Amino acid sequence: MAANTSWSALGKATDLRNRILFTLGLLIVYRLGTFIPVPGIDGGALREFMEGAGQGIGGMVSMFTGGALGRMGIFALGIMPYISASIIVQLLTAMVPAMEQLKKEGEQGRKKINQYTRYGTVALATAQAYGLAVSLEAGDLAHDPGMFFRLSCMITLVGGTMFLMWLGEQITARGIGNGISLIIFVGIIAEVPAALAQFFASGRSGAIGPAVIVGVLIMVIVVITFVVFMERALRKIHIQYPRRQVGMKVYDGGSSHLPVKVNPAGVIPAIFASSLLLLPVTVSTFSQQSATGPIMSTLLAYFGPGQPLYLLFFTLMIVFFTYFYTFNVSFKPDDVAQNLKNQNGFVPGIRPGKKTAEYLEYVVNRILVLGSVYLVAVMLLPEILRGQFAIPFYFGGTSVLIVVSVTMDTIQQAQSHLLAHQYEGLIEKSQLRGKGGKKRTRRSPARK
Repeated sequence: MAANTSWSALGKATDLRNRILFTLGLLIVYRLGTFIPVPGIDGGALREFMEGAGQGIGGMVSMFTGGALGRMGIFALGIMPYISASIIVQLLTAMVPAMEQLKKEGEQGRKKINQYTRYGTVALATAQAYGLAVSLEAGDLAHDPGMFFRLSCMITLVGGTMFLMWLGEQITARGIGNGISLIIFVGIIAEVPAALAQFFASGRSGAIGPAVIVGVLIMVIVVITFVVFMERALRKIHIQYPRRQVGMKVYDGGSSHLPVKVNPAGVIPAIFASSLLLLPVTVSTFSQQSATGPIMSTLLAYFGPGQPLYLLFFTLMIVFFTYFYTFNVSFKPDDVAQNLKNQNGFVPGIRPGKKTAEYLEYVVNRILVLGSVYLVAVMLLPEILRGQFAIPFYFGGTSVLIVVSVTMDTIQQAQSHLLAHQYEGLIEKSQLRGKGGKKRTRRSPARK
């Protein structure tokens, strides 16, 4: 597609240009909102608290909020409640028969599922906002603690999350790319310059050697290239369609391919595993170190970032969620086999129906071995770097997967719009020619 697309046509593609400008405008609104503080926050005490908070705040949650949590902006919860609600609803759709039937009802069922997702977003955002408000009071970060502060903080944070959800839906409908993914993407990219500045400052101060700096930069390029290669990797399963007769005509059978990605689950396993493992650290950060009990201290000692048990459970959860999400949500062998049977398609040498489902499950199981190993390698590399070399390697793991996948998806959509614009231009310029190669011109009616 890229070979047939001329990027010089971008200036002529008015619709695509308007979509890009609309998307950029809403993303700027999102970034401005991250700097508007929640009412009643003590700014000086907040800065001191965040400087010493470190691991729990600076990890997964901070990445999804684009730094808004560190500044306690109105978008401090980010879009994470909506993502969590979406994943929960998808899993329920795969496991609950009533939800699965709702998914098969077409457009009306999809609207109902989206409505449940919004309700779930409000519930999760309310619970998280209440916990954050209580934690702010416990940390002496509020000017006037009390019920009024809690209510104002909860309303502001929940309203900010719902506004971000609306922004994402508007970008998806009227802009370019997936709105929710682009909001996360912008949040990650916005924090990269500060992380790089801190990284190079550590090199100038002598805390990190020049060889380590060069090695990390080379490793970043290699990891991004590897992620792009693996995200585009496919296993094509040959599908054959038999010869069919419609009335008096006989149509020859055709062949096609069923593409199966090496990583069908995408970034979902990494998000689930990171969220669960960062929970003890984040809870201890919010509850203050002095209030941390012996149970929490033991968890932090063995399951803190960089610890051997942390890396082991991180690996096991990534592998588990990769298989669980693939077979329950993204690729169901029974459904795929039934769809092929309904379309009279079959895998050569495999009987349609149950045998095809077993064959697809066998193939996907083997592919997921490589896919889960790839996810584990990408996710553990920054953890090992941070633990062994004390490097503030922010741009790694989940952030790399999200940035690469969102960039590829957005560029592909832009290329599709450009290609459609070029075809429209060719159709408008093409004119039917009559005999002798002369152009046909439409004569205007004679005036009486």
